[in-house]
Amino acid sequence: MSTSSVSKGCFVFKPASKKRKRTVGIEEYFTGGNDDCGHGRERFNICRTLWEKIKADTEILQEELNKKILDSLLDFIKKCTSSVQSRTDDWASLMRASEIPTAALVLGVNVPDHDVTFQSLSDLLRRSVTPFAVSVQAKECAALKNLMQKVLERLMGVGVSLEEDEEDTGVHLPQKKVSCSVSALCQWYKTVMKTRAMKSPDKTGSSENGFSQSPPIVVIFKDFEAFNPRVLQDFILICNRYIHELPLIFIFGIATSPSTIQHMLPHSVSSLLCIELFQSLSCTQHLATVIDKLILTSQFPFKLSSKVLQVLVSIFLYHDFSVRNFVKGLQLALLEHFHSQPLSVLCCTKPEALLNAQKLSHQDVEMVRQLPSFMRYVETQEPQEQVQLLTSDEHVKEACQKFLKGLRKYHKNYYPILRCLHSLTSSLPKYPLGKQIRELHISCLEKNVWETNEYESAMQLLRLLAKDELVASLRKCADILKPGKTKKLRSALKQLEDYIMKFEQLDGMSIEDVSGEEVTSPGKDLQRKTDLFQLQKTLLEMKGSRRTKKMSPFELLRNEALEFIDGLVRSHLTPPELQPLNEVCYYSSSGVLRRHLNATPRTSIQTALSHPFYYLQNESLKTDAGAVSNAAPDLCIVYKLHLECGRLINLYDWLEAYATVTSAAEGKDADSEGYGKVDELKHARFIQAVSELEFLGFVKSTKQKTDHVARLTWGGC
Repeated sequence: MSTSSVSKGCFVFKPASKKRKRTVGIEEYFTGGNDDCGHGRERFNICRTLWEKIKADTEILQEELNKKILDSLLDFIKKCTSSVQSRTDDWASLMRASEIPTAALVLGVNVPDHDVTFQSLSDLLRRSVTPFAVSVQAKECAALKNLMQKVLERLMGVGVSLEEDEEDTGVHLPQKKVSCSVSALCQWYKTVMKTRAMKSPDKTGSSENGFSQSPPIVVIFKDFEAFNPRVLQDFILICNRYIHELPLIFIFGIATSPSTIQHMLPHSVSSLLCIELFQSLSCTQHLATVIDKLILTSQFPFKLSSKVLQVLVSIFLYHDFSVRNFVKGLQLALLEHFHSQPLSVLCCTKPEALLNAQKLSHQDVEMVRQLPSFMRYVETQEPQEQVQLLTSDEHVKEACQKFLKGLRKYHKNYYPILRCLHSLTSSLPKYPLGKQIRELHISCLEKNVWETNEYESAMQLLRLLAKDELVASLRKCADILKPGKTKKLRSALKQLEDYIMKFEQLDGMSIEDVSGEEVTSPGKDLQRKTDLFQLQKTLLEMKGSRRTKKMSPFELLRNEALEFIDGLVRSHLTPPELQPLNEVCYYSSSGVLRRHLNATPRTSIQTALSHPFYYLQNESLKTDAGAVSNAAPDLCIVYKLHLECGRLINLYDWLEAYATVTSAAEGKDADSEGYGKVDELKHARFIQAVSELEFLGFVKSTKQKTDHVARLTWGGC
């Protein structure tokens, strides 16, 4: 833009306002810009509600599981504070007074979950013990000066100047700064305590906030193993010199083992610490609680198929042991289900509302008819009923109403019976149906569990239980069934209580008197015979005697009770795939979830370099298998050419091949003189592409031959 002016001056031209790039929100991700698209807005609202419920329930569970260890830490810090304020002159007190109280908090290898625990600990300390609680991480404390600076800044709330900062910067900022030293911290602490004493002159021993007269300074080392041992040693040695002036308390966050303290700190340093060990719950126990509260419940309408649950559990067990990441995977499955399944809105819909035309339109009815579970149901009906289901929308709506009611009753009966079966079999030798309830749940989701060899083995072991063990297990089942509200669960509870009463009536009855013969325990004979031949002979005799010997009343009652349990399993633990309309509740796309959670960077990089069309979606980049597109980016061309070379690649030959491909992209005639010639621009582009390929780890420089690079990768993913 040009200007004309008589006088000299400075002209400012404001640039035209650029239109911001429109971003697609998660709500529009569901609706596609159309509010009526497959109940998109309603699905989004349901998904958001369930997402927030998962988050809130997980936080509550986290607080409940951490409550015990946090309370123990709180008691430890309060005890240390009171012992410091009531010191005596005896030798033991003097020795303890020269040590810094230290809590070794072993949290396990699930490092992503530690932040929540430390945040809860810091909040609890600031509320009830001391306002002076700070946390530090290894990545921000590479040297002793950095560690001192972070501790002082977070305690004092002002900037802390380092000597190097004063030398490097000649500009002095007006903000208040103090020197980076423990002596400055001591002076600050004394000043704060004097101010607090002047505000509350009474000598009751505690301030108006509930803190003691001299609240401790708590320093939390979140990732103890990651700290530089030398930095920790120097920091502890310096702090120990001021222990009589500063009430310091350390908390070491340990992920591996308490022996890490011995490996990182020599005896001369660790002897300055009074260490007490605290062990948190294992991450597997935490996961079992989360699965029990969020997945194995009829209150939560969203469900996972067996393969999806196996993907989440396998990532937990073989990657990071993080319950937090497990919950994120559950939330991702929730999001994918409500986005990919238009009928997912039905999982939270009252069955009575399905007769409304706005709730279930003709398009929705057609999608219902295409569900595999609905098609299987239609195939089992009479021809006249099949015609009605395939032609009448109103008939389909009435059927869906019945299906949704049946699906909810199925879940209300399924989970209590699942817990009953787990309580009966979890104490058996070798855990035939799994030690964790999630293993049994996955088996029930996959197939009819009563048809498996593991179930048959479990029932055989249950038939060998003594009366006391069996009655105790049946009582646990009765306690599980008591909260049930369905008619079938109440009927099952009544029958189970009758069996328990019958077992108790056998206490005053002698089995020998009733049967007329002495009944020996087969286990005693098995314990006497130790060699394989005698053991096999005894088992065959036992098998034959069962056919001829009259069974005792206890054995008859035991078999009858176990047959009743078997009947409950066969009635209520059928796979959900057999339930019509199960697709509205169950998410089964395990492959999609695995690709999202179990990323493979090398595969993605090789796909992008070999087939750039996969990501760029440019028609000019489409090529046959193994061909090199001359319109591809330089990096892709260089990568495809390097695949044709051996272990060592001649850079000059590589450059000439690159120039030939790029010349074709420029539209030059293959017979022309300048075709394939290397100019400065092509040379620069080639060098940049090779540098990028080296950065990605495909090639490296070598000293074996000049003007050569070594190839590092072979084969594809």
